[in-house]
Parts: sequence; C-alpha cells; structure tokens
Amino acid sequence: MLRSIRNDIKVIFERDPAARSVLEIFLCYPGFHAVRFHHLAHWLWKRDVRVLARFVSHISRSLTGIEIHPGATIGEGFFIDHGMGVVIGETAEIGKDVTLYHGVTLGGTSWNKGKRHPTLEDNVIVGAGAAILGPIRVGHDSKIGSGSVVNKEVPPNSTVVGIPGRVVYREGNVYNDPTGVAGTPDPEGKAITCLTEQIFALEQKLEELTKRLDEAPRGAEVRTGT
Repeated sequence: MLRSIRNDIKVIFERDPAARSVLEIFLCYPGFHAVRFHHLAHWLWKRDVRVLARFVSHISRSLTGIEIHPGATIGEGFFIDHGMGVVIGETAEIGKDVTLYHGVTLGGTSWNKGKRHPTLEDNVIVGAGAAILGPIRVGHDSKIGSGSVVNKEVPPNSTVVGIPGRVVYREGNVYNDPTGVAGTPDPEGKAITCLTEQIFALEQKLEELTKRLDEAPRGAEVRTGT
C-alpha cells in the first residue's frame, strides 16, 4: 500500500505542475483521494463484500465528486486531474499511466449484465468532458479530445475528436496533419478556412466583374474571363 501511495504521489508531481508539496496532495487533491478510496472499495468488491464496497464508493463520491464503481479495474499510474464529475462504470478497465480530466464518463450503452464499459489501454489521455461509451477498446498511447463522444474502437497511437468521435490522426499517417489548437487536430477549422478562402476569391471576382460592367460602354459585350 505504501508503495502504491508513493507511486500515486510521484505521478501527480509528474503530470501536474501546480503540485508543490506532498502535504498539498494529501489534503487538496480529490483525484488522489478517489483513487485511494477505490483501492479499498475494489479490495472489498473482489472479496464479495459488495454492500460495504459500494458504501465506500458512495462516501468517496460524496467527498470528491468522482464516482468510481468498486468493480472497475484500474492500473498503476492512474491520474485524475481536478476530477469533478468523473464517472467510471463497473466493468471499465483502465491500463497503466492513464490520465483523465474532469467531467469524463466511461459509461455503458446497455442494461445487460456483462462487459458494457470501455477498456483504456496504457498511456491513454482523455480530455475534459469526453464520454467513452460501450464495451469498446481505446488503444495505447491514444488521446481523446475534450468534449468528444466515442462509441467505436480506437486504434493505438490515435487522436480522436468530435461528436461522434473520429480518428483525425494516427502515428505514421502522413495524410492527416497532427496540428491544431493546443496540439489537437482541428479538421473543422481547416475546412472553414478553406471555405473562407474560396468565398474571398469569389468576392474578388465579383468585384472585378462589377467594375468592368460599370466601365464598359452601354450595350457593349463584357468578357467575364470564364
């Protein structure tokens, strides 16, 4: 347990530049508290002390604003930044060194028992407000953009944005350019820029044509150049 706590603290220092001391983490980091509560709740859940496990999870949610079902499986190096509104379902599986920001949902799309929540492989980052739904797999080293809704498999080393979520960049894919605001690809922005350029070009042509019509003698034919 002490090794696990030390590792959690190390992870926070690595991924949150605002962290200044161990005492601050112990007192003021709800993501740290939620993970510690989950370790206890999951331990009870695996030993069929289900009601007590759910009660520990309930207390954790009340104190931290983060809801992690005690049945969820979470790997080492898990970090929840800010954390308010995070929901992790019963059959969710989270690999090593995964980072979630506030408002993330790892939810189900079915009322059937069995696997109904997503699996996040190692080194996945999920942006604020994103929802990953259903028994899908998000490949290792992938990034889910803020506010995205993902309900399909995500290959490794991918960046996913939008509603519904779509892969806009994959490692080794030279067609898509991994640039955009804050390092996130912005295909809509590129499309809008392209349309704006076309409209500007059409306006220039219209202005030129109008000027030529105004300068031409009455009754004379004006060439449009098209």
